[in-house]
This record gives sequence, structure tokens and C-alpha cells, in this order.
Amino acid sequence: MTRLLTPGTVLRRRYKIIAPVGRGGMGAVYRAEDLRLQGRICAIKEVRPDPDATPEALAQAQEQFRREAFTLARLDHPNLPKVSDTFTERRREYLVMDFVEGRDLRQVVEEHRRREEFLDESEVLHWADQLCDALEYLHSQEPPVLHRDIKPANIKLTPGGLIKLVDFGLVKLLATDDSRTITVLQGRGTIAYTPLEQYGGDTGHTDVRSDIYSLGATLYHLLTNRPPADARQRFLDPHSLVLPREINPRISPTTERAILTAIAMHPDQRPPTVAAFREMLHAASLPSPLVPLVPARGEWARAWRENRPLLLVTGTLLILAVLATLR
Repeated sequence: MTRLLTPGTVLRRRYKIIAPVGRGGMGAVYRAEDLRLQGRICAIKEVRPDPDATPEALAQAQEQFRREAFTLARLDHPNLPKVSDTFTERRREYLVMDFVEGRDLRQVVEEHRRREEFLDESEVLHWADQLCDALEYLHSQEPPVLHRDIKPANIKLTPGGLIKLVDFGLVKLLATDDSRTITVLQGRGTIAYTPLEQYGGDTGHTDVRSDIYSLGATLYHLLTNRPPADARQRFLDPHSLVLPREINPRISPTTERAILTAIAMHPDQRPPTVAAFREMLHAASLPSPLVPLVPARGEWARAWRENRPLLLVTGTLLILAVLATLR
């Protein structure tokens, strides 16, 4: 694996590396100081070339990176980090963006899991609204932009309570001609949050419903302290998905149904847009076309456990009423 940049390294005679904050097989992200704007701290994403790639493949990858950079640079939304610069140095590509202070939601949910507590549903739904705002903005671009790697680790909670959707390493532009996607940077996402159609990599047919799946899987994790069974496992064993309320009975039926619809295996069974998913999250009752075919395993037992006292009282009253009519 290629070495990380050492603290103190200056890129483009402007950005001084402070420390790495994340790394992967083909790159890393650094915290850096902007030497031209005193006091500004930024995040720098580094993409390293594939050492086995042909010159043609390297040129294509460079063009893809620049396309991603130009796409992200035009975005301006409070729940997205702002991209400010892009450049090439030492045969590596760099993307400069705002450094987002705060913890990611993976850290937040892990803290609650260790304490054997669940996050409050109203708080999670407040975060979900902000994520929906960001995704609706991305999907409304021309052409639409797909994130393709929504997960708790890529969502920052700032000290002021603002949610930021970060890490656009798998961003895609959605072609306007036939609803297929054009790869900007290759990647397949993180398995627990990745829909089945995204497993195809560059050949997979993804659209806005792929982001909806990832968002639904993320909300599942935040409310249950564990990620859902991944799409491949569910394809092999449809009963592998545990219903959210079996793990956390405090989740409302409406929220559970919205999440299960979002993570439906086939895209046609999911909400068609982020706006439709948001409506499901806040709906008092769900329209029948959006109700998915959810496994009924455990439903009757769970209903009995939750309503046992009421059912016993109701049953007793019914028996007394019948006996009274027989006298």
C-alpha cells in the first residue's frame, strides 16, 4: 500500500498536511491547513493511480476524477461540504473541500450500543429530514447526482447539530438520455448499505432509488444499533432480514414500514423519489401502492406481547357480554 503523506507536507505551495483522517486502497483523506487563508482548516482527498493500469486507463481515470471535481464544485447546500479546489501533484489527484468538525454517526450509534441504549427516534428522523434535503438537492441537479455510499460513517454531526453528508468517492452523474449512469469514480459502496443493483459496479443499473436504499439501511442501523442483513444475503435467504421493531420495539410502525419499503430488494418496490420516502416517514397512514411485501414472520407474536393486557381485558369483557345475553 502506498505511504501516506507525512504531517508538514505542503501541496501546491498552499495546503499543509496536518494528519490523515481516513484511508482506503486507492487513496486517503487528510486534515490540512490553508496557508493562504489564515485559520482555515480543510479536508483534502487524495486519489492514487492504479499501479497496474495502462496509460489509457490512467488518462481515463484522471478525466473521471476531474469530472467528479467539477460536478462537486458547483454544488452549494448546507448539508453538503463545499468543494473549493482540485489539482494534480506527484501523479496523484487531489480534491479540497470544507473540513467538517464533529463526530460521524457511526461513532454516535456505537456509543449508544455500548451503553445498551437506542437513539431517540425523533432525533433520528430530524437527521433523516436533513439527509433528504441533501439528496433531493443532489438528485435535482442537471444531470442528477447520485451519492452511492450513504452510511453512518459518511454522515457527520456538527457541534451545532447540523448533519453533513460527506465522502463523494462514489458519486455518479445520471445520464439524461436513458436513465443509465455514467461512472465518475469507480466503487460499489459498503455492503450492508448497498442495493443489489449496485453490485454490478460499472455495469449495474443505478438511479435515485439506489440512494434511497442506502438511506433506508442507514436509518435501520441508527434505530437498531446494527446494520441490516446485506442485499446478497437477503437474496439467498429472504428471512435473514430482522424487522426493526423486533430489535427496538420503540420504533413506530410508520417509521418501520418506511424503512422496509426503502430497502426493498427490487427498485420498483421502493419509493420513487426521496420526497416520497420523506412523506412515508412522516405519514399517519401509508397509501397502499407504497406498502411493500414485508415478511409477516413474528408479527402476530409481537402484537400479542405488546398488547397482551389489553387483549386479555377485551376478551374477558366479550365473554361476560356473551354470558349476559344467554341469561
